[in-house]
Amino acid sequence: MHSEYPPTMPAEYADIEFENNAQRLPLVLCLDTSSSMAGAPIQSLNDALAEWTRELHDDVSLSYSVEVAVITFGGRGVGAWRGPQLLDPRAPLNPFVPAHAFQAPRFTASGVTLMTEALELAMHVVAARKAELRASGLQYYRPQICLVTDGLPTDATGHMTDSWHRLLPVLAEEQQARRFRLYAIGVGGITDRGEQVLQAFAPKFNARIQGFPFRELLQMMSASANAEQKGAGDEVFEKIFSQFKTQRPAWES
Repeated sequence: MHSEYPPTMPAEYADIEFENNAQRLPLVLCLDTSSSMAGAPIQSLNDALAEWTRELHDDVSLSYSVEVAVITFGGRGVGAWRGPQLLDPRAPLNPFVPAHAFQAPRFTASGVTLMTEALELAMHVVAARKAELRASGLQYYRPQICLVTDGLPTDATGHMTDSWHRLLPVLAEEQQARRFRLYAIGVGGITDRGEQVLQAFAPKFNARIQGFPFRELLQMMSASANAEQKGAGDEVFEKIFSQFKTQRPAWES
C-alpha cells in the first residue's frame, strides 16, 4: 500500500486501513476559505471542524465507515486536502481519510471564490473514490457533499461570473441518479443572490444562516451520515435538514 503515496505523505497515514467489512460512506466538505471569510468566520470554521473531528472519532458507528475529504476554494485556488495535508494537484491522490484517523486542517482566509471549480473537483473525487471502492469489491453508501460559502462564485480574477450555470444540469442529473447528495449552506453575510445560487445547486437541501454555526452544521452532517449508514430514505434527510434550518434562531442567539 505504501507505494501509492509520495515520500511527503505524513507517516500517520501510511498504514491506514478500514475494517474489512465496513461499508464506506464518502463525505466531502467543500469549504469557502476566500478573503471574505477572514477573521472570526475562518476561526469559527477551524474550531468547529476540530471539535467535529473529535466527535467523529468518538462515534463508533461512524468512525470506521465514514471517510472524509476536504476541498477548499480560496487562497491560491481550489485545493484538495488529505487530512491536514494540502495535496499537490500535479500528483493527484485519493484525498479520503477514514474518519477514525482524520485530522482537521487549519485554514487561513484569502483569495477568490472559485466555487464552481471546487464543486467540480468534489464531484470528480467522489466519482474516482466510488470507482476505487468498486474495483476493490467494497460497498458504499451514497456519498455526501457539503458546500459551505458566504459569497458568490467568481472567476480567477475575483470578478463575479455566471459560469456556475454549467453545473446545474450536471448536478440535477447526478442527484437524480443518486450518485451523491449535495447540501448547500450559505453563512455569514451571504446575499440574496448568493442564496439563489445555492438554491439552484441544491433545491431540497439549502439553508441560509446568519453567523457561523459550523459546529451545528457539521453535527447535522454527522446525523445525516448516520442516517445514510442505516439506509434511510430521502424523507429522513429532508427531516434532518428541516430540523437543522428551524434550529437556526437558537444558534444565532
